[in-house]
Amino acid sequence: MSDILALIKERNPGEPEFHQAAEEVIESVKPVLDKNEKYRKHKIIERMLEPERMISFRVTWINDNDEVQVNRGYRVQMNSAIGPYKGGIRFHPSVYPGILKFLAFEQTFKNALTGLPLGGGKGGSDFNPKGKSNREVMHFCQNFFAELSRHVGNRTDVPAGDIGVGGREIGYMFGMHKKISNEYTGVLTGKGIGWGGSLMRTEATGYGLVYFAQNMLETKNDSMEGKTCLVSGSGNVAQHAIEKIIQLGGKPVSISDSSGFIYDEEGIDTDKLAFIKDLKNYRRGRVKEYADKYPQAVYTETKSAASSNPIWDIKGDCAFPCATQNELNEIDAQNLVNNGVKLVGEGANMPLTAEAMHIVVSNGLLYSPGKASNAGGVATSGIEMMQNYIGNYWTAEEVDKRLQAIMKNIHQSCLEAAEQYGQAGNYMVGANIAGFAKVADAMIDQGIV
Repeated sequence: MSDILALIKERNPGEPEFHQAAEEVIESVKPVLDKNEKYRKHKIIERMLEPERMISFRVTWINDNDEVQVNRGYRVQMNSAIGPYKGGIRFHPSVYPGILKFLAFEQTFKNALTGLPLGGGKGGSDFNPKGKSNREVMHFCQNFFAELSRHVGNRTDVPAGDIGVGGREIGYMFGMHKKISNEYTGVLTGKGIGWGGSLMRTEATGYGLVYFAQNMLETKNDSMEGKTCLVSGSGNVAQHAIEKIIQLGGKPVSISDSSGFIYDEEGIDTDKLAFIKDLKNYRRGRVKEYADKYPQAVYTETKSAASSNPIWDIKGDCAFPCATQNELNEIDAQNLVNNGVKLVGEGANMPLTAEAMHIVVSNGLLYSPGKASNAGGVATSGIEMMQNYIGNYWTAEEVDKRLQAIMKNIHQSCLEAAEQYGQAGNYMVGANIAGFAKVADAMIDQGIV
Protein backbone atom coordinates (compact mmCIF):
# COMPACT_ATOMS: atom_id res chain seq x y z
CA MET A 1 0.00 0.00 0.00
CA SER A 2 2.91 2.36 0.67
CA ASP A 3 4.07 1.72 -2.91
CA ILE A 4 0.67 2.77 -4.22
CA LEU A 5 0.73 5.98 -2.17
CA ALA A 6 4.29 6.75 -3.31
CA LEU A 7 3.18 6.30 -6.92
CA ILE A 8 0.20 8.62 -6.40
CA LYS A 9 2.48 11.34 -4.99
CA GLU A 10 4.96 10.89 -7.83
CA ARG A 11 2.28 11.09 -10.53
CA ASN A 12 0.42 13.98 -8.88
CA PRO A 13 3.12 16.33 -7.53
CA GLY A 14 2.14 19.47 -5.63
CA GLU A 15 -1.38 18.24 -4.81
CA PRO A 16 -1.40 17.79 -1.01
CA GLU A 17 -5.20 17.65 -0.65
CA PHE A 18 -5.40 14.78 -3.13
CA HIS A 19 -2.52 12.98 -1.39
CA GLN A 20 -4.29 13.39 1.97
CA ALA A 21 -7.57 11.99 0.68
CA ALA A 22 -5.80 9.09 -1.02
CA GLU A 23 -3.80 8.19 2.09
CA GLU A 24 -6.92 8.17 4.28
CA VAL A 25 -8.73 5.77 1.96
CA ILE A 26 -5.70 3.54 1.37
CA GLU A 27 -5.18 3.11 5.13
CA SER A 28 -8.87 2.40 5.68
CA VAL A 29 -9.37 -0.21 2.97
CA LYS A 30 -6.14 -2.17 3.44
CA PRO A 31 -7.97 -4.89 5.46
CA VAL A 32 -10.50 -5.20 2.63
CA LEU A 33 -7.74 -5.67 0.06
CA ASP A 34 -5.98 -8.20 2.30
CA LYS A 35 -9.18 -10.22 2.60
CA ASN A 36 -10.28 -9.91 -1.05
CA GLU A 37 -7.48 -10.63 -3.50
CA LYS A 38 -9.74 -9.72 -6.46
CA TYR A 39 -9.42 -6.01 -5.63
CA ARG A 40 -5.62 -6.19 -5.83
CA LYS A 41 -5.72 -8.32 -8.97
CA HIS A 42 -7.90 -5.77 -10.74
CA LYS A 43 -5.83 -2.84 -9.37
CA ILE A 44 -8.98 -1.18 -8.11
CA ILE A 45 -7.30 1.38 -5.86
CA GLU A 46 -4.92 2.47 -8.62
CA ARG A 47 -7.83 2.82 -11.05
CA MET A 48 -10.03 4.70 -8.56
CA LEU A 49 -7.26 7.22 -7.96
CA GLU A 50 -6.91 8.02 -11.67
CA PRO A 51 -9.69 10.23 -13.10
CA GLU A 52 -11.53 8.76 -16.05
CA ARG A 53 -11.34 12.16 -17.68
CA MET A 54 -9.90 15.61 -16.83
CA ILE A 55 -11.05 18.66 -18.77
CA SER A 56 -9.31 22.05 -18.68
CA PHE A 57 -10.35 25.12 -20.63
CA ARG A 58 -9.98 28.88 -20.90
CA VAL A 59 -12.78 31.23 -19.85
CA THR A 60 -12.62 34.78 -21.19
CA TRP A 61 -15.08 37.51 -20.22
CA ILE A 62 -15.32 41.29 -19.97
CA ASN A 63 -15.76 43.10 -16.66
CA ASP A 64 -17.79 46.25 -16.01
CA ASN A 65 -14.77 48.40 -16.93
CA ASP A 66 -14.65 46.81 -20.41
CA GLU A 67 -11.44 44.96 -19.51
CA VAL A 68 -10.86 41.46 -20.84
CA GLN A 69 -10.44 38.87 -18.07
CA VAL A 70 -9.00 35.35 -18.37
CA ASN A 71 -9.74 32.48 -15.99
CA ARG A 72 -9.29 28.73 -16.03
CA GLY A 73 -12.16 26.27 -15.96
CA TYR A 74 -12.01 22.58 -15.07
CA ARG A 75 -14.09 19.42 -14.80
CA VAL A 76 -12.77 16.21 -13.25
CA GLN A 77 -14.88 13.19 -14.19
CA MET A 78 -13.53 10.76 -11.63
CA ASN A 79 -15.61 7.59 -11.69
CA SER A 80 -18.81 6.51 -13.43
CA ALA A 81 -18.98 2.88 -12.28
CA ILE A 82 -22.37 3.22 -10.59
CA GLY A 83 -23.92 6.15 -12.44
CA PRO A 84 -23.37 9.46 -14.27
CA TYR A 85 -20.72 11.76 -12.84
CA LYS A 86 -22.18 13.92 -10.06
CA GLY A 87 -20.48 16.68 -8.12
CA GLY A 88 -20.42 20.41 -7.61
CA ILE A 89 -18.85 23.38 -9.37
CA ARG A 90 -16.64 25.62 -7.22
CA PHE A 91 -15.70 29.22 -8.03
CA HIS A 92 -12.82 30.31 -5.80
CA PRO A 93 -9.25 31.60 -6.32
CA SER A 94 -7.88 28.44 -4.66
CA VAL A 95 -9.29 26.14 -7.35
CA TYR A 96 -6.68 24.09 -9.20
CA PRO A 97 -6.64 20.47 -10.46
CA GLY A 98 -5.37 18.99 -7.18
CA ILE A 99 -8.27 20.41 -5.16
CA LEU A 100 -10.78 19.19 -7.72
CA LYS A 101 -9.26 15.69 -7.87
CA PHE A 102 -9.46 15.43 -4.09
CA LEU A 103 -13.07 16.59 -4.12
CA ALA A 104 -14.02 14.28 -7.00
CA PHE A 105 -12.37 11.30 -5.29
CA GLU A 106 -14.26 12.04 -2.06
CA GLN A 107 -17.44 12.58 -4.07
CA THR A 108 -17.17 9.09 -5.58
CA PHE A 109 -17.35 7.52 -2.10
CA LYS A 110 -19.98 9.94 -0.85
CA ASN A 111 -22.28 9.28 -3.78
CA ALA A 112 -21.86 5.52 -3.39
CA LEU A 113 -22.88 5.79 0.28
CA THR A 114 -26.20 7.45 -0.61
CA GLY A 115 -27.39 4.25 -2.30
CA LEU A 116 -28.30 6.25 -5.41
CA PRO A 117 -26.89 5.50 -8.89
CA LEU A 118 -24.40 8.38 -8.98
CA GLY A 119 -20.76 8.50 -10.03
CA GLY A 120 -18.23 11.05 -8.81
CA GLY A 121 -17.02 14.30 -10.37
CA LYS A 122 -16.11 17.89 -9.51
CA GLY A 123 -15.43 21.08 -11.40
CA GLY A 124 -14.84 24.77 -11.05
CA SER A 125 -12.75 27.80 -11.81
CA ASP A 126 -10.27 30.16 -10.15
CA PHE A 127 -12.84 32.92 -10.77
CA ASN A 128 -13.82 34.77 -7.57
CA PRO A 129 -17.47 35.94 -7.53
CA LYS A 130 -16.91 38.07 -4.40
CA GLY A 131 -17.11 41.75 -5.18
CA LYS A 132 -18.35 41.14 -8.72
CA SER A 133 -21.55 42.68 -10.06
CA ASN A 134 -24.46 40.48 -11.11
CA ARG A 135 -23.67 41.36 -14.71
CA GLU A 136 -20.06 40.23 -14.36
CA VAL A 137 -21.08 36.99 -12.66
CA MET A 138 -23.68 36.35 -15.36
CA HIS A 139 -21.23 36.84 -18.21
CA PHE A 140 -18.60 34.67 -16.56
CA CYS A 141 -21.11 31.85 -15.87
CA GLN A 142 -22.41 31.97 -19.42
CA ASN A 143 -18.92 31.72 -20.93
CA PHE A 144 -17.86 29.04 -18.43
CA PHE A 145 -20.86 26.85 -19.21
CA ALA A 146 -20.66 27.46 -22.96
CA GLU A 147 -17.48 25.37 -22.87
CA LEU A 148 -18.51 22.93 -20.12
CA SER A 149 -21.83 22.15 -21.84
CA ARG A 150 -20.19 19.86 -24.40
CA HIS A 151 -18.97 17.57 -21.59
CA VAL A 152 -22.12 17.26 -19.45
CA GLY A 153 -25.64 15.92 -19.81
CA ASN A 154 -28.50 14.63 -17.68
CA ARG A 155 -27.33 11.02 -18.17
CA THR A 156 -23.61 11.81 -18.48
CA ASP A 157 -22.49 14.36 -15.90
CA VAL A 158 -24.81 16.45 -13.72
CA PRO A 159 -23.00 19.30 -11.88
CA ALA A 160 -24.37 21.21 -8.88
CA GLY A 161 -23.27 24.16 -6.77
CA ASP A 162 -20.41 24.41 -4.29
CA ILE A 163 -18.36 27.22 -2.76
CA GLY A 164 -19.01 30.39 -4.77
CA VAL A 165 -21.79 28.77 -6.79
CA GLY A 166 -25.31 29.23 -5.47
CA GLY A 167 -28.75 29.68 -6.97
CA ARG A 168 -27.74 32.77 -8.93
CA GLU A 169 -24.83 31.05 -10.66
CA ILE A 170 -26.79 27.84 -11.31
CA GLY A 171 -29.53 29.93 -12.94
CA TYR A 172 -27.13 31.70 -15.28
CA MET A 173 -25.48 28.40 -16.28
CA PHE A 174 -28.80 26.64 -16.82
CA GLY A 175 -29.94 29.48 -19.05
CA MET A 176 -26.86 29.02 -21.23
CA HIS A 177 -27.37 25.24 -21.31
CA LYS A 178 -30.94 25.73 -22.51
CA LYS A 179 -29.85 28.16 -25.21
CA ILE A 180 -27.06 25.91 -26.52
CA SER A 181 -28.86 22.56 -26.36
CA ASN A 182 -32.34 23.78 -27.26
CA GLU A 183 -33.80 21.42 -24.67
CA TYR A 184 -35.07 21.65 -21.11
CA THR A 185 -33.29 18.85 -19.25
CA GLY A 186 -31.98 18.47 -15.71
CA VAL A 187 -28.31 18.89 -16.57
CA LEU A 188 -27.73 20.85 -13.33
CA THR A 189 -29.10 20.42 -9.83
CA GLY A 190 -29.76 23.15 -7.33
CA LYS A 191 -32.13 24.80 -9.77
CA GLY A 192 -34.85 27.23 -8.70
CA ILE A 193 -38.07 25.69 -7.38
CA GLY A 194 -40.07 27.27 -10.19
CA TRP A 195 -37.95 25.80 -12.98
CA GLY A 196 -37.00 22.23 -12.15
CA GLY A 197 -35.49 22.40 -8.67
CA SER A 198 -36.41 20.26 -5.69
CA LEU A 199 -37.87 21.45 -2.44
CA MET A 200 -35.40 20.93 0.44
CA ARG A 201 -32.31 20.96 -1.83
CA THR A 202 -31.03 24.17 -0.26
CA GLU A 203 -31.46 22.79 3.26
CA ALA A 204 -30.31 19.25 2.55
CA THR A 205 -26.56 19.31 3.29
CA GLY A 206 -26.91 21.12 6.61
CA TYR A 207 -30.00 19.16 7.65
CA GLY A 208 -28.38 15.86 6.65
CA LEU A 209 -25.29 16.69 8.70
CA VAL A 210 -27.36 17.15 11.84
CA TYR A 211 -29.50 14.09 11.10
CA PHE A 212 -26.29 12.06 10.94
CA ALA A 213 -25.08 13.56 14.22
CA GLN A 214 -28.41 12.72 15.81
CA ASN A 215 -28.01 9.11 14.64
CA MET A 216 -24.55 8.96 16.19
CA LEU A 217 -25.82 10.35 19.49
CA GLU A 218 -28.64 7.82 19.55
CA THR A 219 -26.06 5.02 19.65
CA LYS A 220 -25.09 6.49 23.06
CA ASN A 221 -28.73 6.90 24.15
CA ASP A 222 -28.36 10.65 23.71
CA SER A 223 -29.79 13.36 21.46
CA MET A 224 -29.18 16.89 20.20
CA GLU A 225 -31.46 18.29 22.90
CA GLY A 226 -29.62 20.81 25.06
CA LYS A 227 -26.29 20.48 23.23
CA THR A 228 -24.10 23.56 22.78
CA CYS A 229 -22.86 23.44 19.19
CA LEU A 230 -19.90 25.16 17.53
CA VAL A 231 -20.45 25.80 13.82
CA SER A 232 -17.92 27.28 11.41
CA GLY A 233 -18.83 28.90 8.12
CA SER A 234 -21.87 31.03 7.36
CA GLY A 235 -22.89 29.77 3.95
CA ASN A 236 -25.62 27.37 2.96
CA VAL A 237 -24.35 24.33 4.91
CA ALA A 238 -23.68 26.25 8.12
CA GLN A 239 -26.99 28.13 7.96
CA HIS A 240 -29.09 25.02 7.64
CA ALA A 241 -27.05 23.03 10.13
CA ILE A 242 -27.82 25.82 12.61
CA GLU A 243 -31.48 25.73 11.62
CA LYS A 244 -31.78 21.99 12.22
CA ILE A 245 -29.80 22.19 15.49
CA ILE A 246 -32.34 24.74 16.74
CA GLN A 247 -35.25 22.55 15.62
CA LEU A 248 -33.81 19.57 17.52
CA GLY A 249 -33.37 21.56 20.72
CA GLY A 250 -29.65 22.34 20.52
CA LYS A 251 -27.95 25.72 20.96
CA PRO A 252 -25.64 26.89 18.14
CA VAL A 253 -23.27 29.59 19.37
CA SER A 254 -20.94 30.46 16.48
CA ILE A 255 -20.60 31.33 12.79
CA SER A 256 -17.61 32.44 10.75
CA ASP A 257 -16.37 33.66 7.40
CA SER A 258 -12.94 34.34 5.93
CA SER A 259 -12.52 37.49 8.00
CA GLY A 260 -13.36 36.18 11.48
CA PHE A 261 -15.95 34.53 13.68
CA ILE A 262 -18.85 35.32 16.01
CA TYR A 263 -19.37 33.76 19.44
CA ASP A 264 -22.85 34.32 20.84
CA GLU A 265 -22.97 32.68 24.27
CA GLU A 266 -26.74 33.22 24.47
CA GLY A 267 -27.17 31.10 21.35
CA ILE A 268 -28.34 31.77 17.80
CA ASP A 269 -32.14 31.59 17.63
CA THR A 270 -34.48 31.71 14.63
CA ASP A 271 -34.57 35.52 14.51
CA LYS A 272 -30.78 35.76 14.58
CA LEU A 273 -30.54 33.06 11.93
CA ALA A 274 -32.90 35.06 9.71
CA PHE A 275 -30.51 38.01 10.05
CA ILE A 276 -27.56 35.76 9.07
CA LYS A 277 -29.41 34.49 5.99
CA ASP A 278 -30.22 38.00 4.85
CA LEU A 279 -26.66 39.16 5.58
CA LYS A 280 -24.91 36.37 3.65
CA ASN A 281 -27.41 35.39 0.96
CA TYR A 282 -28.67 38.79 -0.16
CA ARG A 283 -26.51 41.60 1.17
CA ARG A 284 -23.32 39.50 0.92
CA GLY A 285 -21.96 41.14 4.05
CA ARG A 286 -19.42 40.01 6.65
CA VAL A 287 -20.22 38.25 9.94
CA LYS A 288 -18.81 41.21 11.88
CA GLU A 289 -22.17 42.90 11.24
CA TYR A 290 -23.81 40.28 13.48
CA ALA A 291 -21.98 41.78 16.49
CA ASP A 292 -23.16 45.24 15.45
CA LYS A 293 -26.75 43.97 15.43
CA TYR A 294 -26.44 41.84 18.59
CA PRO A 295 -23.93 43.58 20.92
CA GLN A 296 -23.79 40.67 23.37
CA ALA A 297 -21.99 38.63 20.69
CA VAL A 298 -18.20 38.75 20.45
CA TYR A 299 -16.48 39.14 17.09
CA THR A 300 -12.90 37.88 16.71
CA GLU A 301 -10.84 38.55 13.62
CA THR A 302 -9.13 35.44 12.26
CA LYS A 303 -5.43 35.80 11.56
CA SER A 304 -4.42 33.63 8.61
CA ALA A 305 -0.92 33.03 9.99
CA ALA A 306 -2.16 31.86 13.39
CA SER A 307 -1.31 28.30 14.47
CA SER A 308 -4.89 27.61 15.55
CA ASN A 309 -8.42 28.95 15.08
CA PRO A 310 -9.94 30.24 18.34
CA ILE A 311 -13.45 29.28 17.23
CA TRP A 312 -12.48 25.71 18.19
CA ASP A 313 -11.37 26.79 21.67
CA ILE A 314 -14.92 27.51 22.84
CA LYS A 315 -16.53 25.15 25.32
CA GLY A 316 -19.28 23.06 23.77
CA ASP A 317 -20.69 19.60 23.21
CA CYS A 318 -20.64 19.26 19.41
CA ALA A 319 -18.48 20.79 16.67
CA PHE A 320 -19.55 21.15 13.06
CA PRO A 321 -16.80 22.49 10.74
CA CYS A 322 -18.75 23.69 7.69
CA ALA A 323 -16.36 26.15 6.04
CA THR A 324 -13.62 24.54 3.93
CA GLN A 325 -10.97 21.83 3.75
CA ASN A 326 -8.30 21.55 6.45
CA GLU A 327 -9.77 24.36 8.55
CA LEU A 328 -9.30 22.44 11.81
CA ASN A 329 -5.74 21.34 12.68
CA GLU A 330 -4.21 19.25 15.48
CA ILE A 331 -4.05 22.18 17.93
CA ASP A 332 -7.73 22.90 17.30
CA ALA A 333 -8.58 19.21 17.74
CA GLN A 334 -6.77 19.06 21.07
CA ASN A 335 -8.66 22.19 22.16
CA LEU A 336 -11.95 20.43 21.35
CA VAL A 337 -10.89 17.43 23.42
CA ASN A 338 -9.76 19.62 26.33
CA ASN A 339 -13.04 21.56 26.29
CA GLY A 340 -15.22 18.47 26.54
CA VAL A 341 -16.58 18.28 22.97
CA LYS A 342 -18.07 14.81 22.44
CA LEU A 343 -18.95 14.89 18.72
CA VAL A 344 -17.33 16.27 15.57
CA GLY A 345 -19.41 16.18 12.37
CA GLU A 346 -17.86 17.32 9.11
CA GLY A 347 -20.12 19.62 7.11
CA ALA A 348 -17.37 20.72 4.70
CA ASN A 349 -15.28 18.33 2.62
CA MET A 350 -12.27 17.12 4.65
CA PRO A 351 -12.24 20.10 7.08
CA LEU A 352 -10.00 18.20 9.53
CA THR A 353 -6.33 17.72 8.78
CA ALA A 354 -5.08 14.13 9.03
CA GLU A 355 -3.42 14.92 12.36
CA ALA A 356 -6.61 16.48 13.74
CA MET A 357 -8.66 13.47 12.69
CA HIS A 358 -6.33 11.07 14.51
CA ILE A 359 -6.54 13.14 17.70
CA VAL A 360 -10.33 13.20 17.56
CA VAL A 361 -10.64 9.47 16.88
CA SER A 362 -7.97 8.37 19.39
CA ASN A 363 -9.69 10.35 22.14
CA GLY A 364 -12.96 8.53 21.56
CA LEU A 365 -15.02 11.42 20.17
CA LEU A 366 -17.88 10.56 17.86
CA TYR A 367 -16.51 11.60 14.48
CA SER A 368 -18.19 11.56 11.06
CA PRO A 369 -16.18 12.19 7.88
CA GLY A 370 -17.72 14.55 5.33
CA LYS A 371 -18.18 11.80 2.74
CA ALA A 372 -20.80 10.35 5.12
CA SER A 373 -22.25 13.23 7.11
CA ASN A 374 -22.50 15.89 4.38
CA ALA A 375 -23.92 13.46 1.79
CA GLY A 376 -27.41 14.91 2.29
CA GLY A 377 -26.80 17.55 -0.36
CA VAL A 378 -25.90 15.15 -3.14
CA ALA A 379 -28.61 12.75 -1.97
CA THR A 380 -31.22 15.44 -2.51
CA SER A 381 -29.57 16.37 -5.80
CA GLY A 382 -30.17 12.75 -6.78
CA ILE A 383 -33.77 13.15 -5.69
CA GLU A 384 -33.98 16.30 -7.86
CA MET A 385 -32.65 14.30 -10.81
CA MET A 386 -35.32 11.62 -10.25
CA GLN A 387 -38.03 14.26 -10.22
CA ASN A 388 -36.65 15.74 -13.46
CA TYR A 389 -36.62 12.30 -15.10
CA ILE A 390 -40.27 11.58 -14.28
CA GLY A 391 -41.50 15.17 -14.69
CA ASN A 392 -43.13 15.29 -11.27
CA TYR A 393 -42.31 17.05 -8.01
CA TRP A 394 -42.59 15.93 -4.40
CA THR A 395 -43.55 17.92 -1.33
CA ALA A 396 -40.96 19.19 1.13
CA GLU A 397 -42.21 16.66 3.65
CA GLU A 398 -41.69 13.78 1.21
CA VAL A 399 -38.19 14.93 0.26
CA ASP A 400 -37.23 15.44 3.92
CA LYS A 401 -38.54 11.97 4.77
CA ARG A 402 -36.37 10.48 2.01
CA LEU A 403 -33.39 12.52 3.19
CA GLN A 404 -33.74 11.27 6.77
CA ALA A 405 -33.97 7.68 5.53
CA ILE A 406 -30.86 8.08 3.37
CA MET A 407 -28.81 9.58 6.23
CA LYS A 408 -29.94 6.78 8.56
CA ASN A 409 -28.95 4.17 5.96
CA ILE A 410 -25.53 5.81 5.47
CA HIS A 411 -25.02 5.80 9.23
CA GLN A 412 -25.93 2.11 9.43
CA SER A 413 -23.70 1.21 6.46
CA CYS A 414 -20.72 2.91 8.11
CA LEU A 415 -21.29 1.09 11.40
CA GLU A 416 -21.71 -2.31 9.76
CA ALA A 417 -18.66 -1.97 7.49
CA ALA A 418 -16.45 -0.82 10.37
CA GLU A 419 -17.59 -3.65 12.63
CA GLN A 420 -17.08 -6.24 9.89
CA TYR A 421 -13.39 -5.34 9.75
CA GLY A 422 -12.76 -5.00 13.49
CA GLN A 423 -13.15 -1.20 13.72
CA ALA A 424 -16.47 -0.97 15.58
CA GLY A 425 -17.67 2.62 15.96
CA ASN A 426 -15.07 4.07 13.58
CA TYR A 427 -17.22 6.00 11.08
CA MET A 428 -14.23 7.16 9.04
CA VAL A 429 -13.08 3.60 8.33
CA GLY A 430 -16.66 2.42 7.86
CA ALA A 431 -17.49 5.13 5.33
CA ASN A 432 -14.38 4.43 3.27
CA ILE A 433 -14.91 0.67 3.27
CA ALA A 434 -18.63 0.81 2.45
CA GLY A 435 -18.12 3.30 -0.38
CA PHE A 436 -15.09 1.50 -1.73
CA ALA A 437 -16.76 -1.92 -1.83
CA LYS A 438 -19.76 -0.68 -3.79
CA VAL A 439 -17.71 1.15 -6.43
CA ALA A 440 -15.05 -1.59 -6.62
CA ASP A 441 -17.56 -4.37 -7.24
CA ALA A 442 -19.20 -2.36 -10.04
CA MET A 443 -15.81 -1.70 -11.63
CA ILE A 444 -14.96 -5.40 -11.62
CA ASP A 445 -18.34 -6.33 -13.10
CA GLN A 446 -17.81 -3.86 -15.96
CA GLY A 447 -14.38 -5.13 -16.94
CA ILE A 448 -11.12 -3.32 -17.58
CA VAL A 449 -12.33 -0.13 -19.26
